[in-house]
Amino acid sequence: MVTRRSLLGGAVAATGAGLLTAGGLTPLLGSGSAQATAAAGPVTVPPPFTVRMPTLPVLSPISGPAGQDTYAVTIKEAAREIIPGVRTKVLTYDGHFPGPVLRARTGRKVVIRHRNTLTMPVAVHLHGGSVSPENDGGPMDTFAPGTSRTYTYPNQQPGAGLWFHDHAHHMESEHVFRGLSATYLLSDETERSLPLPAGQYEVPIALRDARFDEAGQLVYVMDDVFGRTTILANGRPTPYFEVAARKYRFRLLNSSNMRFFQLRLSDGGQMIQIGSDGGLLERPFTTDTVALSPAERADVVIDFSRYPVGTRIVLENTLGPGTPDQVGKVLRFDVVRTAPDPSRVPNVLRTLPALAPATVSRTVVLSMDEDGRQEPRAFMDGQTWDHHRIDQTITHGTSEIWTVTNANKFVPHNFHMHLVQFRLLERNGAPVAPAEAGLKDTVRLFPGETVKLHATFDTYRGTYVYHCHLLDHSAMGMMANFRIR
Repeated sequence: MVTRRSLLGGAVAATGAGLLTAGGLTPLLGSGSAQATAAAGPVTVPPPFTVRMPTLPVLSPISGPAGQDTYAVTIKEAAREIIPGVRTKVLTYDGHFPGPVLRARTGRKVVIRHRNTLTMPVAVHLHGGSVSPENDGGPMDTFAPGTSRTYTYPNQQPGAGLWFHDHAHHMESEHVFRGLSATYLLSDETERSLPLPAGQYEVPIALRDARFDEAGQLVYVMDDVFGRTTILANGRPTPYFEVAARKYRFRLLNSSNMRFFQLRLSDGGQMIQIGSDGGLLERPFTTDTVALSPAERADVVIDFSRYPVGTRIVLENTLGPGTPDQVGKVLRFDVVRTAPDPSRVPNVLRTLPALAPATVSRTVVLSMDEDGRQEPRAFMDGQTWDHHRIDQTITHGTSEIWTVTNANKFVPHNFHMHLVQFRLLERNGAPVAPAEAGLKDTVRLFPGETVKLHATFDTYRGTYVYHCHLLDHSAMGMMANFRIR
């Protein structure tokens, strides 16, 4: 079997990161109808805050019988303007870059029929969703070019900011890098009863990094730690976004393959975090920093009423790799008008269920080669992923405590478990901070860090995966299987 890793291995060895072909394009992007702009000269990323950040389009169902919404989505190549005046080839859901927003409700089923018009197989995974194995979009459960696949999401879980993305093994990292990710906002009655900012004042923002060649085309290089130094917010490079002098709710998603963000306002102003991966926290908290590893989400309220009209506030990123000039600015909020504001953030947002007694404890170790070898390997408990091997067997209905460690000295990771939202109990032996006190499905692990988490497996039986969600690492094999029976 020829895998993406074996295809990429020679290129990775050639440069330590490696370009795949001239210009960095791979066969994932064909010569079909999506035509890139022929550049007259080298394309450069525009200066910060010269393009407007768009709001993400919302998918509309094609039908809505009692208790169900049905969608039809085409997975296709397209050419879209990321850098002004340049059409860049991307992979899309229904032609949108970044992907659109699907709004769902707890207790109301969503059915999505995806049609694959690419030249590669794909799998669609609802990240954070509680779904049966056949609807999970697992790494080997792909559907071929020219075929369709229907996924059913029962939405029998609390409201949360989820997302969906490609998960075809050895291809997932490149597919997501080229655009196959989208936002899935699941709301419930508890959330809808709260007087939080809503409508035009609730804004999903997909954050990520990118690398472009001189023609303005995306360059994919596996494990490209240092090359992806253009920051995109809703698909545009370091844009501005006009706001009114009132409260906004921002649904933040880190859809990067590898990049960690540590976000702050340039004036040191306060933000109110109200939610994380698995939905609302029990109580909001005020902070000046929001940290997001790849795939993590944060639900944040910013009150712009404290600024006079005409104020410009930059959302900054204080983490590398890359210099502050390259990656230190994410987007700018321009306060351009006043507006009435009936919204508020209550002192109590929801009540999380009590933790069930745990009957099993497990340890998981994430690691990869960091000795400079030409073909570094990535491991989960010392093994690369084998889809035939069951690494953990779990009794249905039980709760467990997993202790997860990043054994590397230099390389960061994170940990994502399919099917379940878990609760963090400890980080490095200490109680977790408020941002990690709610329901989570992804947790960051800097070198040498250990987290302890509590998970309950009382929904579906079957086989699922857990993996590092630095997708380049999982594509290299940092993934394992668990079976609930």
